[in-house]
Amino acid sequence: MSKDSITDSLKGLRKLRVNISHAKIISISALLLILFIAFTIRILPLRWEIPSGTIRLNEFDPYYQFILTRHMVQNGLLSPYYPTPWTETHLWYPQGLDMSNSLPGLPMTAAALYTVISFLGVNIDLMAFTSFLPAIAGMLSALVIYFLGKDIAGKPAGLIAALFLALSPSFIQRTALGFFDTEVPGILGLVLFIFLFLRATDETRSLKSSLLYTFLSSLVLSYFLVSWGAAYYMLGLSALFVFVLMLLKRYSPRLLLSYSLVFGIAFFVATKFPGISLNYLSSAAVIPVAGIFLLLCLSEVQRNNISLQTKLLLTAAISAIIIIGFIALWQLGYMQSIAGKFITVIDPFIRAANPLIESVAEHRISAWGNIYYELGIGILFFLAGLYFTLRNPTNRNIFLLLFGLTSLYFAASMVRLLAVFAPAFALLVASGVTGILRPFFTLLKEAPQVVTRAKRGIARVSKEYSGIAVLLVFTLLVTNLAFSPQNSGMPRVYAQAYNPLTVTSSSTPIGTNVPEWINMLLYTQNNLQPTDVVAAWWDYGYWLGILGNVTSLADNATVNATQIENVGFIMMANETNSLRMLEQYNAKYILVFITLQVQRSSATGGYVAQLSRYGDEGKWTWMAKISGQAEQRFIDTGYIDAASAWTDETKFGTVSNSTGAWEWNTQGKNSVVYKLMDWAKQRWTEVGGLQYTVSSDTTAVEPTFFNEKYFSGEDTGAFNYVIGYDSSGNPVGFVPIVALYEIDWDAYHTATNSTG
Repeated sequence: MSKDSITDSLKGLRKLRVNISHAKIISISALLLILFIAFTIRILPLRWEIPSGTIRLNEFDPYYQFILTRHMVQNGLLSPYYPTPWTETHLWYPQGLDMSNSLPGLPMTAAALYTVISFLGVNIDLMAFTSFLPAIAGMLSALVIYFLGKDIAGKPAGLIAALFLALSPSFIQRTALGFFDTEVPGILGLVLFIFLFLRATDETRSLKSSLLYTFLSSLVLSYFLVSWGAAYYMLGLSALFVFVLMLLKRYSPRLLLSYSLVFGIAFFVATKFPGISLNYLSSAAVIPVAGIFLLLCLSEVQRNNISLQTKLLLTAAISAIIIIGFIALWQLGYMQSIAGKFITVIDPFIRAANPLIESVAEHRISAWGNIYYELGIGILFFLAGLYFTLRNPTNRNIFLLLFGLTSLYFAASMVRLLAVFAPAFALLVASGVTGILRPFFTLLKEAPQVVTRAKRGIARVSKEYSGIAVLLVFTLLVTNLAFSPQNSGMPRVYAQAYNPLTVTSSSTPIGTNVPEWINMLLYTQNNLQPTDVVAAWWDYGYWLGILGNVTSLADNATVNATQIENVGFIMMANETNSLRMLEQYNAKYILVFITLQVQRSSATGGYVAQLSRYGDEGKWTWMAKISGQAEQRFIDTGYIDAASAWTDETKFGTVSNSTGAWEWNTQGKNSVVYKLMDWAKQRWTEVGGLQYTVSSDTTAVEPTFFNEKYFSGEDTGAFNYVIGYDSSGNPVGFVPIVALYEIDWDAYHTATNSTG
């Protein structure tokens, strides 16, 4: 290499160094730090998984996605759908669970990525791999929202939006280690589509650039449609956005071109995937997209130089086509209604009449106190963000305003949808913060020219006051993200992330490793047959069927409401009636999960064990309400007589007026769920108190036809888990027990003079 060439290269490096300003270095460093925080805070539950050497999934639904992914890895990406639809026989015995109705986006993505890294020689367990994917998706979502916020309100807004999304408690919950569910591609696809779609409809871009973003946004939307059922929301929001632009007389040919291509290509591609058929296009949530397209065509026609009479005729004709077409599709049955749980988001009062939906905690209506607990003092900047978007109604700000208001409504309707509100909240907070600080930063950069009128003349606003304003905003943000006074000083984001996985903590909120459920699942794996039917409440169906390798009757897929009602009946009926139902399912075992609270009695001075609220002792009321929906069916089929039938929990007892505690009546104490819970508690007092003498608060009666098979937690010490102290300073113990009973069919048939 010549001397001149080396000199030219050094000059080029010098120019490159000069072009990278300190501000750019700071912004890149800040973004990288935010992404690092976004990822690391989501893998904090790893602490409780490392000792066992096994990384599992979190909650319940992710196991459904996992078995789809595992099947695709072993048999091919299309194996659950073609050539023969796959039915998982471990779930929903006896009919099994048809897996070919599943959305393929998440499992296909995970299976394809896992195949690639395995080909490259990376040796990692599939469950561990899928457990880490949500944290990666959460980090990528923060990256995408940075660029979206930058487009809306500048680079500082992008950084603030990325930070708030990275630390959003509800979003962390849905993208933390192990939460391998449809929200993983859902939220990422949502923010990426918004970013690309707004760029595609941007009038300031060249046609070539606009077409590129149009094509990319259509592909992202198609992936979004095949990955998340809540894609209905984005379809409706996009149609609403375009409709508002037309009302504001902001129609342009670019809008028509981008809109028609985005949705045309997206629907064409998505309907070619299994799980999404052409019937999707006739859904009540999709029809408005077609209606907006016709209105756009009408707007394009009216732009041309035609007579007023022709415009009126065209308007009337297209309006008639939309209305008549809508009515015709509805009456002929081609237009499908919105799925049950989605319509309950629009009208949450429908859930009150459906205990099956209402029984799920994440389907509850969000209390305003919970929303403040989630958002903290950032609400102030959110409101400021609404103000600044209204003050500067660009197309992007109009979309942001609609996004914020609609997602807030849905988040208030269903607590689960706070995760959808999180990106909108982050963007509006960023707009609010930058809008508030912009004039103060201007004063700090330049000599202060702003004046204020005082009583005795004109007083200048000095830079010091601007610095104080910036410091105040910074302090409020740090207080919200780092201290959270509304949560006794611990940041909500930290408390949300730093918890063990649900199965690792045995589905209890005490924030430590509680291996009772894991021990039970290991027991069923090693001691029961895969064809053994285990009856349990539907919350535990995935754990038993997938981790425990036995056959379950119901799970969180809730595909068969009738069978869930039957399981509720099994739990709430007396032993004889319950076994008549269990016999129809060839059940061999029945399982209950209870949690006990152990504390010193002020009356006797000894330790007493009583049922707590985190196991079936807190869920049995839903068993009664859900099975009570089928009261008449059980009477008509002869499983129970009218005198003993029930519609809700009131048939089994009442709340004491003096103590406020639930008091079981005779029918309640004869129910299967009561007997199984009470006997497990009694057995623990005989075995698990260890060095302490612990009595039960009730006198249990041993079940007649259910024999103890294995009680995980029966030998747990009274104070292995201390959850607090009473007024006298004595510890309060917490004991979880997973109780597996074997059904004594011989004794039942002998007692009832029947044959199996």
